[in-house]
Amino acid sequence: MLTSTSGKISVKVGRFIKTAGMIALAVGLMVTAGCSRDRADTGEAIELKGSDTMVNLAQIWAEEYMNQHPEASIAVTGGGSGTGIAALINGTTDMAMSSRQLKELEYEQAVAAGQNPQEFILGYDGLAVVVNPANPVGELTLEQIKDIYTGKINNWQQVGGQDRQIVVLSRDSNSGTYVYFREQVLKNDNFRADALLLPSSAAEVKEVANNPAAIAYFGVAYVNDQVKALGIRSGGDVVYPTNEDILSGKYPIARPLFIYAADEPTGLVKAFIDFMFSQEGQELVDQVGYTPLPK
Repeated sequence: MLTSTSGKISVKVGRFIKTAGMIALAVGLMVTAGCSRDRADTGEAIELKGSDTMVNLAQIWAEEYMNQHPEASIAVTGGGSGTGIAALINGTTDMAMSSRQLKELEYEQAVAAGQNPQEFILGYDGLAVVVNPANPVGELTLEQIKDIYTGKINNWQQVGGQDRQIVVLSRDSNSGTYVYFREQVLKNDNFRADALLLPSSAAEVKEVANNPAAIAYFGVAYVNDQVKALGIRSGGDVVYPTNEDILSGKYPIARPLFIYAADEPTGLVKAFIDFMFSQEGQELVDQVGYTPLPK
């Protein structure tokens, strides 16, 4: 059942239940020192940092908000989910973008640093597994994908393709996408030793576009006509990272997109989060290529 209420949206989507709205992750500490907290209270200038998956979406949100509110200043930078979360813990950003949930240790570090993190889910992403358009392979099972990334399958011929050694691409370990893929697809097994780790989704797109033997994974919004998203076979069905299959739970590697505030939102932080949840903000989620929250 999909339900939504004003201010806090409870969403049950397929195999996972998350709360899109404010969740107090740590309470009891009232220390709120730090320059980022001071900036948030002025309502004039804030910064978001983190997920490469989310950075384009956040930039579009920020541009549209600032068009409507010229007095506001919102800076958006990437670097990966881990970078954003570290900045949130250290008090050097007002909000962190993350394609994975905070880890327990990160919660503890944030609390110890005097933060009171607040979690928001702003949409969903179907992680796309992609190949070069010239590759005749059109679908794989999750087990085959795991075997490719752990080194058990080495040649495209083993999965119905041409006789080519597979070139395996991955995000680097600072990426929330890397963490999610390793947990959900590899089941915490190690990546093969010859996997090429790249610093961004855009770099993966470029490499796959130029290499007919490559395979990669990244957020669905980065899929374009230079790459081909594979279907994932599950039982008798082949599913793709479409809004319908993501919200129904049929697509097996779908994940929430998180924003974390350093504390209870006030000022411009609160106003900007409200904009992200608004109809206009959610339409931008869809336009960028991700799945908006169910209405």
